[in-house]
Amino acid sequence: MRHTQVLILTFIVLLIDQGSKFWVKTNMILNTEFKVLGDWFRIHFSENKGMAFGWELGGDYGKLGLTLFRIVAVIFIYYMIHGLIKKKAHWGFITAMSLIFAGAIGNIIDSIFYGVVFNSSYHQVAEFLPAAGGYGKWFHGEVVDMLYFPMWRGYIADWVPFIGGRINTFFAPIFNVADSAISIGVFIILLFNRTFLKEEEEMEAAKKLEKAQAES
Repeated sequence: MRHTQVLILTFIVLLIDQGSKFWVKTNMILNTEFKVLGDWFRIHFSENKGMAFGWELGGDYGKLGLTLFRIVAVIFIYYMIHGLIKKKAHWGFITAMSLIFAGAIGNIIDSIFYGVVFNSSYHQVAEFLPAAGGYGKWFHGEVVDMLYFPMWRGYIADWVPFIGGRINTFFAPIFNVADSAISIGVFIILLFNRTFLKEEEEMEAAKKLEKAQAES
């Protein structure tokens, strides 16, 4: 039952993630945007070489290494989820790991396939499966980002450390649904980890008590 729930959650995240990326890729030109809710929520089409929230790891080898690392990480997370289900861990913890798992797969799909199945989005709307071939090669696709929340933009006084003396934007990163799933999963683990462990310990203690009573 838990395995089915993990698969359903993973499928839903991937469906929303890849559906939104496909729409953006086949309807927008790179670096264009439109407003969704005023100035603070926009769909801004950008691409990066693979890391979350628009961060990049330079060079072809960096890109390939990042993609391979992601694949290894996804395999590790899968076996971790399997182990958590087997030992009947807290469902909240399994859900959080499933979100991280789904988000990692979502960005892996971009990295592996997008360079081959789409042509370039520079100065044009990309085509899916173009006759002339894609913009890159296997394992070298760029990750599609589009969610942009520039909630505030303005000049910060010179005396403010690190960010003062220039115009800053909050929140500046551009990201996608897969990044969001990973971030939410990590946030759940950090916020509720003690609760998960406490409930597991209580369940384990209850099982031991029941076993002791049955043997007595």
